[in-house]
Amino acid sequence: MEEFKYPFKYPEYYKGPGLPIPSEKKIPKSFTPVTINNLKLKNRLVVSPMCQYSCSNNSGLMNDWHLVHYSTFAKGGASMIIFESTAVQPEGRISFADAGIWNDNQIPPMKRICDLIHTFGSYVGMQLAHAGRKGSTVPPFLEGSRNAIMPNDPSGNGWQVFGPSPIAYSDFMMVPKEMTKKDIKDTIEAFKQATIRCIECGFDFVEIHCAHGYLLNQFLSPTSNKRTDEYGGSFENRIRIVLEIIDAVRSVWSREKALGVRLSCVEWTDDGWGMEDTIKFTKVLRDLGTIDLIDCSSGGNNHLQKIKVCPMYQVPFADSVKKALNEKCEKGIENKIKVAAVGLINHGEEIESILQDDRADIVMCARSFLRNPLFVCQVARELDVEIDHQLQYQRGRESDDRKKQSKTSNTTTIPNKN
Repeated sequence: MEEFKYPFKYPEYYKGPGLPIPSEKKIPKSFTPVTINNLKLKNRLVVSPMCQYSCSNNSGLMNDWHLVHYSTFAKGGASMIIFESTAVQPEGRISFADAGIWNDNQIPPMKRICDLIHTFGSYVGMQLAHAGRKGSTVPPFLEGSRNAIMPNDPSGNGWQVFGPSPIAYSDFMMVPKEMTKKDIKDTIEAFKQATIRCIECGFDFVEIHCAHGYLLNQFLSPTSNKRTDEYGGSFENRIRIVLEIIDAVRSVWSREKALGVRLSCVEWTDDGWGMEDTIKFTKVLRDLGTIDLIDCSSGGNNHLQKIKVCPMYQVPFADSVKKALNEKCEKGIENKIKVAAVGLINHGEEIESILQDDRADIVMCARSFLRNPLFVCQVARELDVEIDHQLQYQRGRESDDRKKQSKTSNTTTIPNKN
């Protein structure tokens, strides 16, 4: 099948999917641009990473499912689409059906998806991840969901999992093998090599996954990290692996390219990682001067967690991080880190209130996009702002009188993604 290329130039009146149509009305902040390092996002609505568990034959290779899945969000007008948690090593997968970026064979299908998304004027992000002790499990929508698949399982879908300490997440998951220092160094190198592949694929943004109970979150938390070497014990030791990975990634990912981290800001237990730890860590990241975005989530590292779920329940975490980052820095470093809010944010009014109250710079949504891949268009309707739809879908707009304004046949070339 031939790759899609526009067989024509954009008409003069058309701006691109997700961009507001000029009018006398004040544009909601949700549809104003925001800059993250070198990226100028056309609106504040970003597709959050969502595992698809759709790769065949233990290959980690993305396929037509991912092509349609991700490109649809771009056609719907999202400013950036961040790919699902993608393993930097085979043993770093959550399940046998996870996506991977541990070898060069995985580059071509990802590049094809990135190229198509760019065609629709959106940026593409990659979430680099390692599942650690939460790996080798049954995909969540199958029978036996989240149960461990043992290394000797006849299906061939299991493997030995690793972690900072030999502590299982739950009774239904495997006890991880404690990582040696060589294992740690190999994993850091794997993040670096995966980043090189991200460059070849054409990704615009990389996010390091330090949340939801996966490997780097396991190192950060005192409930899952009981090591006595330089990677365990004190706060400074527990954050060490993350800082070393950031350094390794930045050694190949230019400082002019946007880099972020996703954090579980609280563990939802009394003895785990808490908001004070997050604030302390985000200030370390600010002073480091190499991170451009902090994505504020929570939970996932302790089966005893008691999460108080409600609409926008994680927004206070983003708010606290944003306030802390803007506090005066002892070293006189100006904060340039942007903050993302996530978590049961389902309506335009909610998104707009978060942004207007300066509780976050962008809003990442996941399930809202699963329910409606054209969620950006839904938000526009809810906020009473008229935006362009994908050109071929313009007839689906509720009103389209702008063509009457254009009486000429003049056209302009398609603007590049910048």
